[in-house]
Amino acid sequence: MTTDSVRTRDLELLHSLESVVETNLERHLAAAKEWMPHDYVPWSEGRDFAFLGGEDWRPEDSRLDPVAKAAMIINLLTEDNLPSYHREVAVAFGRGGAWGEWVNRWTAEEARHSIALRDYLVVTRGVDPVELERRRMAHMQTGYAGTTDSVVRDLAYVSFQELATRVSHRNTGRATGCPVADRLLTRISTDENLHMVFYRNLLQAALEIQPNETLQAIRDEVIGFEMPGSAEPDFARSSVAIAKAGIYDLRLHHDEVVTPVLRFWRVFELASLSAEGERAREELAEFLALLDHKADRFVEQRDRLLARQAAQRERLAG
Repeated sequence: MTTDSVRTRDLELLHSLESVVETNLERHLAAAKEWMPHDYVPWSEGRDFAFLGGEDWRPEDSRLDPVAKAAMIINLLTEDNLPSYHREVAVAFGRGGAWGEWVNRWTAEEARHSIALRDYLVVTRGVDPVELERRRMAHMQTGYAGTTDSVVRDLAYVSFQELATRVSHRNTGRATGCPVADRLLTRISTDENLHMVFYRNLLQAALEIQPNETLQAIRDEVIGFEMPGSAEPDFARSSVAIAKAGIYDLRLHHDEVVTPVLRFWRVFELASLSAEGERAREELAEFLALLDHKADRFVEQRDRLLARQAAQRERLAG
């Protein structure tokens, strides 16, 4: 299929989904609850840094578990790249009509996440603010460029990505051991869930309009899925620690992200597919089985590692 024909099909799909966008935007606005980032920050814990006569950050200032701290930093840096995400979704979905209204609303809601997370971390001295700022600058200068070439693939990606982000934020909050951080990240994860529902519903409508192309897009995005923060230099190392801590791992990705979304779309119950659609569904099923197997192996290896570490601590204590 040529680039021009792909774009023509995209424009047709965008037009066909316009009424669905309007309906789901109204539903979203009715469900979304206004919240204020400053309400989730313990401002009384704040104090000046050396530039204003106080003291600069020291490692002992942070009360966060190291892995939870790494997860919060990755989550924040991911949220920081919002200007790049806004550009990508605006180009993909357009800036006019209901699509444009949604893009702007989504951007405004997402901006609160980085505001609140950074304020919390700086005020509580949870992280080194100098290192955090340098990493933010480097990450945002790298930017983010979408890897998809069609609207339906973009919708498939964000359906999974928003839910993955929700799970990551929710579990990071629990791992911090701080009730304030837990409340903040729970609040953010609620936003992410509403965003997932919006995109998931649009993809459901796309399945009804062009089931074969949409199923192929779902297959491609499930198999090639990457979190939007993966370009951050420390992402890979931090992701390993985050997975070992059970904040976000293959088992969670399979059970709490991919599987429930596919079940909602009823992808394994769709009828009257073309040969290409059936092949995409078969390849999707094969990949899910492989992902499930890899998740089992990871959990088993992690459990053995934790058991060895616990036994070693007991020996040292004895």
